[in-house]
Amino acid sequence: MKIAIIGAGAIGGLVGAKLALAGEDVTFVVRGHNLAAIGARGMRLVAADGEELTARNVHATDRYESAGPQDVVILATKAHQLEAVVDRVPLLLGPQTTVVTMQNGIPYWYFQRHGGLFEGTRVASVDPQGRVLAGIPAERVIGCVVYPASELVAPGVVRHIEGDRLPLGELDGTSTERVRGLSACFENAGFKAPVLPDIRAEIWLKLWGNLTFNPLSSLSHSTLVDICQYPLTRDLAAAMMREAQAVAHKLGIAFRVPLEKRIAGAEKVGKHKTSMLQDVEAGREPEIDALVGSVIELARLTDTPTPHIDTVYALVKLLARTMNDRQGHVRLLEADRLAA
Repeated sequence: MKIAIIGAGAIGGLVGAKLALAGEDVTFVVRGHNLAAIGARGMRLVAADGEELTARNVHATDRYESAGPQDVVILATKAHQLEAVVDRVPLLLGPQTTVVTMQNGIPYWYFQRHGGLFEGTRVASVDPQGRVLAGIPAERVIGCVVYPASELVAPGVVRHIEGDRLPLGELDGTSTERVRGLSACFENAGFKAPVLPDIRAEIWLKLWGNLTFNPLSSLSHSTLVDICQYPLTRDLAAAMMREAQAVAHKLGIAFRVPLEKRIAGAEKVGKHKTSMLQDVEAGREPEIDALVGSVIELARLTDTPTPHIDTVYALVKLLARTMNDRQGHVRLLEADRLAA
């Protein structure tokens, strides 16, 4: 397959490298240092077991038109970055091109091909003007939930930490030839990519933790195990998760994992910094609205109170605004480093 990966960060780099190593025709659509590094040396993957592999049979470009129509386009940017690229994505689309969305949180297409009372409703918190939906119609989309953890350690170099699940699903829950073919392609590259009849339920299961632990970690500068083992923040996390569960239930979503088991799973991850905490420490724009703001939007839509989520959202949004206004980052320094 001809597969274009928009973005070669932690997830785009991992997925693209493994697909290329499995023999797929992969093009990274990237900019800056990543473009130069991948163009010169290929995409290097440091596997979870320490083995180092390099996908040299890849293309890298910052010009969508030079890549041309693809069989599959994988959107591997963060949700708030989609609007910046959406006008150029159509340059990669042929008559049968499939678009795979790998964003965390509630996706822009959530109520498209959804059925029921809210069919066709736009999720304004992730697609304020409707530009993403207009540029990437829902009919082209296959949803994907990303479970692998990885990090971009240098331009063109990604390290796989753990995890290999990339569940897939058509937005209307059908099992089509294209989603089965994509599943086989991902499986051949070493991922577990089951085709699910309800991709939205899987999105909520991952979001259940992200909407809670990401903002709490960025505000407290604490890791997952710290949040889960400190009684006050464990209780706060549980309260936020119960509110989110109430919203999801009103949208017909059933959680296959109990709340306490979900918290216990986060605790087992250990001293892990969430992506939002990493963004705050690095001075990058944190991914807030797709993870938290969208849940509040759906809560208002379903007339569901979410006081704990609302409070945490207000605080983390203020943190992001302060960082942006002062063009800075926020990091907790140990006392011995301050003395030095």
